Amino acid sequence: MTPDPTTAPTVVFVPGLRDHVPDHWQTRLAARIPGSVTVPPLTEARLSRAAQVAALDAAVTSVAGPVVLVAHSAGVHTTVHWALTHDDRPVLGALLATPPDFDTPLPEGHPDPETLRAHGWLPVARARLPFPVIVAASTNDPLARPEKVAALAADWGGRLVGIGPVGHLNPASGHGEWPQAARLLEELGCPVPTGREAVK
Repeated sequence: MTPDPTTAPTVVFVPGLRDHVPDHWQTRLAARIPGSVTVPPLTEARLSRAAQVAALDAAVTSVAGPVVLVAHSAGVHTTVHWALTHDDRPVLGALLATPPDFDTPLPEGHPDPETLRAHGWLPVARARLPFPVIVAASTNDPLARPEKVAALAADWGGRLVGIGPVGHLNPASGHGEWPQAARLLEELGCPVPTGREAVK
């Protein structure tokens, strides 16, 4: 569906498979954007790709008008799967940050390939997305090599943006606030209020 360019978009945050993390950049950025929506964590079937996609669709459906999607980690794959099966929603664009490489065994503590396949995450969706996409890649993400993220960005038709040595861009890698996200969202047609504006 083609979005109406005269209607301000709603930002929909798509977390990975984590619980709510107050210091995560998505949590902090959501607090600055009035009316933004965050896909809530699942209480059941948390590893199910279908359940994650359904939760994202419910969040988007709850919004009137166009949306801009902001996804992190496994939330990127949720967003890609959703976009390829729900092309009737008005999406202005998506910021996809540090997608994990599900084709390669992840570090200990993360789901193994058999578990990912059993829950619908494999094969990884690689088709071109029907809206503008920015893919942010870390140079030292333990969950994905930069060249693999670059290949995913190309498959999805996205513009690759290097964001330096930020690990997996989460509090576990020492990163909370991610100021660059606001500038990238502006490129997708979604200005982010400054902190002062957000509390008015």
